[in-house]
Amino acid sequence: MKPTFIFPIRIYWEDTDAGGIVFYANYLKFFERARTEWLRSLGVEQQSLKDKSGGMFVVSETHIKYFSPARLDDLLEVTAQTSEAGRASVVLTQQAWHLVNGERKLLAEGSIRIGWVDTQTMKPGRIPAQILEALQ
Repeated sequence: MKPTFIFPIRIYWEDTDAGGIVFYANYLKFFERARTEWLRSLGVEQQSLKDKSGGMFVVSETHIKYFSPARLDDLLEVTAQTSEAGRASVVLTQQAWHLVNGERKLLAEGSIRIGWVDTQTMKPGRIPAQILEALQ
């Protein structure tokens, strides 16, 4: 398993709901940002990948469990780590942690499956070997 990638995210007004806590669906956005930056750190820029290979990753499955809410101005660490890799899809384990006085509190965790598709047909395909190697 690859090391865990960590991406910091600050909570803004736009991330919260009427109760002043992070709207549950926004954790999917935070996970998406961390995945995108994780791929970038591995040398995989999604637009360039799409342009050069004719394929792209799409989310095909998500599972999230929530433990505690984040609030306005909180600083989070959102992680991404490969937990399973196949020829057509990759499963990532992702977590959102709240940082307070050097301590980390788990807010949410999930698994996200991303699959490879042809950009023209949107049909599943094989992840290019060099990309799959970088993800494993």
